Amino acid sequence: MSKPDLSNDEAIARYRAELRAVGRSQRLAGFGLVIVGAIAVFASSRAGDMAQTLQMGGYAALAAGWALMIAAIFLRTRYHRRRMREMN
Repeated sequence: MSKPDLSNDEAIARYRAELRAVGRSQRLAGFGLVIVGAIAVFASSRAGDMAQTLQMGGYAALAAGWALMIAAIFLRTRYHRRRMREMN
C-alpha cells in the first residue's frame, strides 16, 4: 500500500471519499440497529405483557449497534494509519 497523494484539493477529496468507504456497511448496520433499539426501548412502555422482553431486545440492539459502529471506526483508523505509513 502506498502513501496517498495529498498534493492538491482534488487528491485530498479522493482520499476522503476512499476513507468514507472503509467500514461503511458496518457503520450503516450499526446505525440501523441503534435506531431500531431506541424505538424498541421507547415502545416497550406501551407493549403490555411483552414490555420487558421488548426492552431487553432493544437494549441488546443498542449494544450491538454501538459495537458495530466502534468496530467500523477502528477499521477506518487502522486503514488510515497503514496508508499514511510509507512502504518501500
